[in-house]
Amino acid sequence: MYKRYRQEWTKHIDFIIIEEISLQLAYLLAMWLRFGGILFGQSMYKELGFVMFLMDLVVVMSLNTLHNVLKRGYFLELIETLKTSVTVFALAVVYMYALKVSEDYSRILLFVTLILHIVISYATRILWKIILKNTNINENKKYSMLVVVDPSMADETLENLTKNNGDCYKIIGIAFTRKDKREEVCSVPVVCDIEDASDYICREWIDAVYIGCTKVTPRIDKLMEDCRQMTVTVHFAVSGVRHMGTHPFGDKIAGITVLTSAARYATPLEYGIKRAIDIAGGLVGSVAALIIIAIVGPIIKRESPGPIIYSQERIGKNGKKFKMYKIRSMHVDADKIKNDLLDKNQNKDGMMFKIEHDPRIIGNYIDENGVQHTGIGEFIRRRSLDEFPQFFNVLLGQMSLVGTRPPTVDEWEKYEFHHRARLACKPGLTGVWQTSGRSRITDFEEVVKLDTKYISEWTISMDIRLILKTALMVLAGDEGAM
Repeated sequence: MYKRYRQEWTKHIDFIIIEEISLQLAYLLAMWLRFGGILFGQSMYKELGFVMFLMDLVVVMSLNTLHNVLKRGYFLELIETLKTSVTVFALAVVYMYALKVSEDYSRILLFVTLILHIVISYATRILWKIILKNTNINENKKYSMLVVVDPSMADETLENLTKNNGDCYKIIGIAFTRKDKREEVCSVPVVCDIEDASDYICREWIDAVYIGCTKVTPRIDKLMEDCRQMTVTVHFAVSGVRHMGTHPFGDKIAGITVLTSAARYATPLEYGIKRAIDIAGGLVGSVAALIIIAIVGPIIKRESPGPIIYSQERIGKNGKKFKMYKIRSMHVDADKIKNDLLDKNQNKDGMMFKIEHDPRIIGNYIDENGVQHTGIGEFIRRRSLDEFPQFFNVLLGQMSLVGTRPPTVDEWEKYEFHHRARLACKPGLTGVWQTSGRSRITDFEEVVKLDTKYISEWTISMDIRLILKTALMVLAGDEGAM
């Protein structure tokens, strides 16, 4: 799922928050210096503080004062800070004169606020840029991009992309459209050729593909079709549009106009709301997980010696690996036993593994009379209690409350291009597949179809409906709700 920034300022919400905090801090400090205390008890000063807050937002958005904020030097940053501060306070003065209340306010307060705002805003901007430069905070927010380019255009394209590298992407490799002996261009390695590009995208952590070429060849055409099947975002710098998917839109990469294709793009506001829901649900779910662990943990230890919580490597969004946490419902040697049970797998294509009365589950056994017995393992699985530690993954940002279930490494290695479409969004605790009756779906192609439909039609309201439906199913004891 591609995060589309419709306006420049939406890429720098962190700087906007810093700007607004700096303004309010300057206003409060100036008030304390002028009057010896905070006068928010007087409605006129409280109102002025709120008006300046709104004016500052309008100035930042309308004048685009955060354009290239991470690339600006100290002097240019000072100029932009002065421009923002002076404009805000000029608007504040106009506001007071328009309402004919200018005589009621302290002019010294406004002047001191202006000076303090310039100093504090400039200092905090510089400090935050230093923090971003020396940590991975900003780096982790970037999406990885493979550049597919004609060798004759490689130097110009890579120089432009790296020189004007925005705050949203990082180039991880190059694929040439035809044979070339170079191993790198502009310090970016050549990772594959056009014939192997689709497989490379499928196996590596690739969020988007940038295609820059003089013409659309059959190999480029095939690559675009493969990307469409994998729901990998494509930035196309030429006019061909045959396989651009259902949501193509104009965009800019390093100042170059491209036609971008994504299965579904989301605005920063939509991403923010989804993440806020994840954090709120993650906090509640983590508390519940701790309570469940305290109750069932001792029983698990008694029935099957070993850790109560176990982690398993799973494949997340666009092939990124992470450790997923669960309450252990199987014996510690379950992975070894699985190899002996492959012939009993109900999913004959091998893309998922499921059998009836799984002997790997703690407490499951068949007595001498052939009667099947279950225990604590089946109990916590049937009620989805084993999934609750994944709320920790949600808080860590590795998973979402709603998404597609992350495959294991061995399942992922069997994926064809169109199967990779499931990995186009952050994995979730629940989703369309689970709430459609996970235990009753054995056709993996049907799972892929449901997951792809969720990604292409995703909305915030859809997530809320699925969360509520999952909660009802868990309370009702429906197996496989999570």
